[in-house]
Amino acid sequence: MAAVAEIETMDRPRLIALWQDLFGGPPPKSLSRQFLRRALAFEVQSRGRGGLPKGFAAKLERATGSDAPRRSPALQSGGRLLREWNGVTHVVDVTEQGYRWRNQTWRSLSAIAREITGTHWSGPRFFGINGRTG
Repeated sequence: MAAVAEIETMDRPRLIALWQDLFGGPPPKSLSRQFLRRALAFEVQSRGRGGLPKGFAAKLERATGSDAPRRSPALQSGGRLLREWNGVTHVVDVTEQGYRWRNQTWRSLSAIAREITGTHWSGPRFFGINGRTG
C-alpha cells in the first residue's frame, strides 16, 4: 500500500490506479487531483490503523441507503403551509399541479419564498419543512 508521502507526489494516472486498487473501481470523473489525494490519504491512513470504528460503516450505509430518512417529508396534495413574514401570514396550498399562493400556481416553494422575502431562500427551509427556519 502507498504511503501518504507518496500520494502527495503522484500524478493523476497514478492516483486513479491507486483508487482502483483501493476501491475496486474508477473514481468519479469530476474529482480534482487535490481531492483524490486527500481521499486516498485518508483511506490509506484508515486502513493502516485498522479501518473505521466498528459499526460506523453500517451507520453510513443506513444514512445513505434507500431506507435513509428523507430530509423533508413528502408534501401531499391537499396539504397547507403557513409562514408569517413581516407581520403577514402567507398560506400555500399543495396541489397536484404545484403550490398555490395568492391565486397563482407555482412550481417551486423557493420561488414563492423569493417573492415573499425579495431574496433567495430555500423554499423548504423558509416554510420550515426541513426543521430549520430563518
